[in-house]
Amino acid sequence: MREHGRPWQRSNEQTAWENPWLAIRTYDAVAPTGAPAHYGMAHMKNRAIAILPLHEDGTVTLVGQNRFVFADYSWELPEGGGPLDEEPLEAARRELREECGLEAAQWEKVLEAQLSNSVTDEMAFGFLATGLTAAQSAPDETEDLAIARVPFGEALEAAAAGHIKDMLTVAMLLRLHHMAVKGVLSGGLAQLVLG
Repeated sequence: MREHGRPWQRSNEQTAWENPWLAIRTYDAVAPTGAPAHYGMAHMKNRAIAILPLHEDGTVTLVGQNRFVFADYSWELPEGGGPLDEEPLEAARRELREECGLEAAQWEKVLEAQLSNSVTDEMAFGFLATGLTAAQSAPDETEDLAIARVPFGEALEAAAAGHIKDMLTVAMLLRLHHMAVKGVLSGGLAQLVLG
């Protein structure tokens, strides 16, 4: 595949609204077609971080919580925000410990993605965590979390059936399954994923 066309041109950046987590920016722009446009973007002040904790018995740890935006309950992998000046792996280590009370001996970055590149500049980083041991959890003061360990295949089926809707969770489960099928997971991890 090759790139084509001209890139977007930006001018007159203004911040319309801002809080500690994001800023809404507006631009006067010229589209790749040459048409003038007024464009808005959500600038995220954190990276999205997701962790797939894979235990030696082939289970994964999921976190259940009520989410604000869709006013629903969500089962998902441990995830959170990593400040832009924090290395994604360090953010992943912190989130796994805080949310699940787990530490991992082995880490592997398995996903880097643009979450919604038409309206936000948020980048996501996903890590596989193995060699898990218990640690002290410390959830955020707004987090009321439930923790569950389920077989990897059960979590994957729930995502494929639409019961798990969190995009980072869906992407991470599919990515790890794909890696297992392609034989690029180290050691016996593929066997744990494929059952």
